[in-house]
Amino acid sequence: MNDRRRRPNRPPKARPPQRKSTPRPVDVDPVRLVAVETLRAVRERDAYANLALPPLLKQRRISGRDAGLATELTYGACRARGLLDAVIDECSNRPLSELDPKLLDALRVGAYQLLRTRIPAHAAVTSTVDIVRFENGSKVSGFANAVMRRVAELDEAEWVDKVAPDRSKDPVGYLAMKHAHPRWIAQAFADALGLDELEDALAADDARPAVHLTARPGEISSDELAAITGGDPAPYSPYGVRLEAGAGDPGDLEPVQEGFASVQDEGSQLVSLALTRPAVEGSDLRWLDLCAGPGGKAALLGSLVTLDGGTLDAVEQAKHRAELVRKATEGLSVEVHVGDGREPGLEPGFDRVLVDAPCTGLGALRRRPEARWRRGPEDVGDLTRLQRELLTSAIGLTRPGGVVAYVVCSPHLPETEGVVADVVRRTGVTQLDAREHFPDVPDLGDGPGVQLWPHRHGTDAMYCALLRV
Repeated sequence: MNDRRRRPNRPPKARPPQRKSTPRPVDVDPVRLVAVETLRAVRERDAYANLALPPLLKQRRISGRDAGLATELTYGACRARGLLDAVIDECSNRPLSELDPKLLDALRVGAYQLLRTRIPAHAAVTSTVDIVRFENGSKVSGFANAVMRRVAELDEAEWVDKVAPDRSKDPVGYLAMKHAHPRWIAQAFADALGLDELEDALAADDARPAVHLTARPGEISSDELAAITGGDPAPYSPYGVRLEAGAGDPGDLEPVQEGFASVQDEGSQLVSLALTRPAVEGSDLRWLDLCAGPGGKAALLGSLVTLDGGTLDAVEQAKHRAELVRKATEGLSVEVHVGDGREPGLEPGFDRVLVDAPCTGLGALRRRPEARWRRGPEDVGDLTRLQRELLTSAIGLTRPGGVVAYVVCSPHLPETEGVVADVVRRTGVTQLDAREHFPDVPDLGDGPGVQLWPHRHGTDAMYCALLRV
């Protein structure tokens, strides 16, 4: 029998209050954090990376080489998202749909460093884990560490072979994964170009583009602009200058600040100039830009027609974009109208009309790194309907004998040849051979429309058809 005495119930001894342990501060690299935050803005707010990143760099006082690295990581991770996601998915024990979106943004930036930069693997892994710990907590950082270490086990080519379709059975799917394009876009390029050039086209589309400038006619020559900016006169446009990729913010250049030049792809210059080259009988002083925002083509056409004593009417539906057109054409004989190009309310009888129609933008994906993941094939139907309506409106606004240029920044056949063929059939206008009006530009295909390509011409993939009313 246990004869131990029971101890009376006593309240427990008071313990001194314990201090809550504060987590060790995480030393987060601000350059990589800015890249992750920009990806978040793109994902959450449908922001454009090239608009979301500069304010963050300025706010965090990141400049010089650090700003260059932040730009490379941001644009690169946006551009390569499909490939990065496939690799991360292969390295994760959870499907991507179950991952915290903030975590996935950090993993994308980290995986990009491992696969497409020369940053040492330990630096890419450590910095990514630090960001995840900072934003998501220490519990998730172990998962991020495991994923990143698995990503680091193979290089980009080895991962492509692992996650892409078999090249012999599905060459389009393989090249789409290798060059980080949605498959439907790679197929659209293949339909317009053929398989032989598809890899060159996708590779050029996946590279960081050079900056192109336009010298404003009557204000400065391309040779003078090249000398001031340190660029080279463009090979095809008499007003163009090309700067090397990564040459800094072109908006800071003095000629751009003073309005003597503007940032504009050489392809956009060439399609605008093509409108001005077919001969027209009689008056040639009343021109129209039917879809003018944000104003680059209107500025070039407005400069040329102003020098000849004519006028340009510019139509833009969105008020804020119409204001951009006004700023771009300040001092020129240009009148800006806010309205729908399908029913702009203008008096017909224009000598030359430009229809730079809204499109999928597949031709400028290299300049808009996030754009390839925003569009889907389901978007094409509504766009081609709008494109046909705008082109039909332009023809109705053009005098007999006048010229219409139909332009889209896309090589997608339903938006290019499909729209033009349908409108020509219904209206009875004559399609001109546009190749004649792109002097000295090589490899323009069989015509009559012109399709420019980044890998052939160093321009965006602009399409131009010229019609005689």
